[in-house]
Amino acid sequence: MSRTRVVITGVAGVTPLANDIETTWRRLIAGESGIAPITLFDTTQYDSRIAGEVKNFDPEAYMPAKQARRMDRFTQFAVASAKMLLEDASLTVSDDNASDIGIILGIGLGGLQTIEAYHSKLLAGGPGKVSPFMIPMLISNMGPGQIAIMTGIKGPNVVTTTACASALHGIGSAFSEILLGRISGAITGGVEATVTPLGVAGFTALKALSTHYNDTPQQASRPFDGERDGFVIGEGAGLLYIETLESAQRRGAKIYAELLGYGASDDAYHMTAPSGDGEGMARAMRNALKDAGIAPEAIGHINAHATSTKLNDATETKAIKAVFGAHASKIKISATKSMTGHLLGASGGIETVFTAQALYHQTVPGTINLTHPDPECDLDYTAGGSEQHSFEYAMCNSFGFGGTNASLVLKKWTD
Repeated sequence: MSRTRVVITGVAGVTPLANDIETTWRRLIAGESGIAPITLFDTTQYDSRIAGEVKNFDPEAYMPAKQARRMDRFTQFAVASAKMLLEDASLTVSDDNASDIGIILGIGLGGLQTIEAYHSKLLAGGPGKVSPFMIPMLISNMGPGQIAIMTGIKGPNVVTTTACASALHGIGSAFSEILLGRISGAITGGVEATVTPLGVAGFTALKALSTHYNDTPQQASRPFDGERDGFVIGEGAGLLYIETLESAQRRGAKIYAELLGYGASDDAYHMTAPSGDGEGMARAMRNALKDAGIAPEAIGHINAHATSTKLNDATETKAIKAVFGAHASKIKISATKSMTGHLLGASGGIETVFTAQALYHQTVPGTINLTHPDPECDLDYTAGGSEQHSFEYAMCNSFGFGGTNASLVLKKWTD
């Protein structure tokens, strides 16, 4: 018995490059950076003062002002992106299909902005200053919850929280639900909004953030480069609509790509550092290839996790070599965080969108700022700029704290 085929029929999001996917993709392919000085709070006392902020975002363009005031920034991103996603997928939610659609999103930290704001109010004015909306605003599941309220979607409503692999695990979970026949379609991907005083302070304390490029922010995120000094924190959302091929064809939907395989693993090694040999990362990639039913040599493009940290980039390179052997040097690899920064729990969402777009347009995004290659990172990272490239299969990787790993395999759609 053949397995249900699952396709991507909608993409959307808000990113440091633009508040829509069409402009984001155009700027990404042009090699433009969305990294800039932080404007959301005063960074005078901070060692890292740059981020991939979502700029000029007006939540009232997507929802009533009263509704927006009762949402954390991450939920505003989720609702705005979902509205654009339904338009892109040409999907109408009705009583007939509402229970057959799920909303499964990856969110790493949730309403950090709300936690900080109400903690300050508590300290300044006591418990009476804490709003009854505080808890509903900060909990992560309010992202998909508010989308459901807005759209009327009544299927499974779930959040996956696995640090920087949250979104890819969310997509994998939605994929699995469809394969099991529990739903026919899902809004999935990831969302995050942690460019906040506490968020930046916490990652700085971990010595994870770039601090050497505050005066040249567009050069700060430099995956695989020998002069990288940490990641650049980002925010935003990347959502996809995935559904059975049967459903897509019945609707006459536009198809961006086919979702073919999902793999997950854990290093069982360290709270924040990947296992140095890349064995856990490699296992997730092998699991995804096995699930897709294809040989490693079929992969033509990888959107790498590529955070721009010393250990992650070198370890991911080792893992890719371990999985693909001699074929590794023939794969066009993109490190799109060089332009967006690291969207944490949302990163796998926007990077799966980029992978689907790369297949659809047969265009591999370039990796910027790779000017002094690290000898340990010696694969083809498309450092010369975006390239037209003919390929049928692509992979997207996400790895997170706790040693959690996820990989997806996508296929070019052909009738």
